[in-house]
Amino acid sequence: MDAHEYRDRGKKMIDYIADYLENIRERDVFPHVQPGFLVSALPDNAPEEGETFEDIFKDVESLIMPGITHWQSPYMHAYFPALNSYPSLLGDMLANGVNCLGFTWVR
Repeated sequence: MDAHEYRDRGKKMIDYIADYLENIRERDVFPHVQPGFLVSALPDNAPEEGETFEDIFKDVESLIMPGITHWQSPYMHAYFPALNSYPSLLGDMLANGVNCLGFTWVR
């Protein structure tokens, strides 16, 4: 992945996250799958070639999201919100991009 593709995919990821948060009310808070449900959906061996970005996104929605507890849902009353906001998401992006360890032994 080069910088151009990273920019394109990053914009699509931001759209996915924004859509997820805007439409979270439509999702059930708790998953309706049993622990281990994902094992049968996984291939026996690691792929020889990487998958397309579009296929990975399809897997996120069809395989990963069914097992997720949606902590940001307004219907999640068992606990407190998981401290997720648009500004904090942007801060996380910056922190991950800079990848700073936050300390140094050098003066």
